[in-house]
Amino acid sequence: MVNHYTISQLTKEFDISTRTLRFYEDEGLLQPERRGRTRLYSPADRRLIVKILMARRVGFSISEISELLKLDLSLPNTAKQLKIVMDQLEKKRQELRAQRRDLEAMVDELDNLEDACLAKLAEIGVST
Repeated sequence: MVNHYTISQLTKEFDISTRTLRFYEDEGLLQPERRGRTRLYSPADRRLIVKILMARRVGFSISEISELLKLDLSLPNTAKQLKIVMDQLEKKRQELRAQRRDLEAMVDELDNLEDACLAKLAEIGVST
């Protein structure tokens, strides 16, 4: 099992720049261990990077990601605070479901366009 990852290993694995990882660090999303000027990322840091990148791909802002990561570490203690968090989670869940529907509709449109292209190619005598 790997104890630490270097910034180079992670940038290659996730196809991101060192600047991106440093940005997430500057934003407080990551706190890698430092040995001199070298950053050493733990397996837990790597899992955070996976979560951060997934959240970015679906449109979460840095502040939203920060809030989610904080919640992951420590949920509020009062019923009122928990209710607020649950309401926020439901709102985001609804937004993501709408986004998923839009993505599925767009994929269907692309499939239809591809079918039309294939039909046109067949019509002009080009085989694929």
